[in-house]
Amino acid sequence: MIVSKHTLALISLIGSSFDLLGALYLAYDLLGSEHGPLRTLTRAVTYGILFGAGYGLALGPVFGLSSGAAHGITLGWEYARASRHAPTSGFWLDTFMSAIRGCGFGLGAAYLFGIPFGVTFGILSTAGQAVAYQFGISPSAHYQPAMRPRFSRFMLLAAANRSVGYIVAGYVSSLVAQNRQHAVAVGLKAGLVIGLVTAIAGTLTPFVEWRVDHLPERRMGVFGVALLLTGFALQSVQYWIALLDVVVR
Repeated sequence: MIVSKHTLALISLIGSSFDLLGALYLAYDLLGSEHGPLRTLTRAVTYGILFGAGYGLALGPVFGLSSGAAHGITLGWEYARASRHAPTSGFWLDTFMSAIRGCGFGLGAAYLFGIPFGVTFGILSTAGQAVAYQFGISPSAHYQPAMRPRFSRFMLLAAANRSVGYIVAGYVSSLVAQNRQHAVAVGLKAGLVIGLVTAIAGTLTPFVEWRVDHLPERRMGVFGVALLLTGFALQSVQYWIALLDVVVR
């Protein structure tokens, strides 16, 4: 059996992240409240896993990890604001949120297709999302928690808009990276994957939001213990590999 050193490093990194999140969840007595930091963290973790898994299955674990982390951070914060009925964030803050997600896409794309592609894809992603915000197409638009997943016409239009935008972004990025022969295929794959994941996540969002607001704080503590144990298990993989004399390349 042969294990890639990059895979091993990725497993250890995920394990360390789980340990950190688990420690924060165990602090529920300090952080918990109806709209406290723990609720925001729960949103960030949930959306990070949801988007990371979706993108990771289609475009690989590195793309899933980078884009999932970026979506978790931004969506957790934006939906937390929406749940508190906070004022509109404004142009610069919306652009900053778009830039974080654009960086996540750019890093993942750079790993898959090279730095020129990743930089171009990240810039186009940021610009496209920033423009969409100005037309009212934002993650927290029509914020409506519900007891079950729900799909709406707005979500369908948002997913379609994202698909078309990222098809164009993937095509242009391929041209910039001088990969003309695969430009159409790469653009279609990027756009369709991102659009599909957006549609699925948008359908689940009302239920996630309702669940976060009604989740008992002590259950979050139990979840924190589970995250810690999972993190320790993932971090121990590197030692088991050494103990079992598994080849690392």
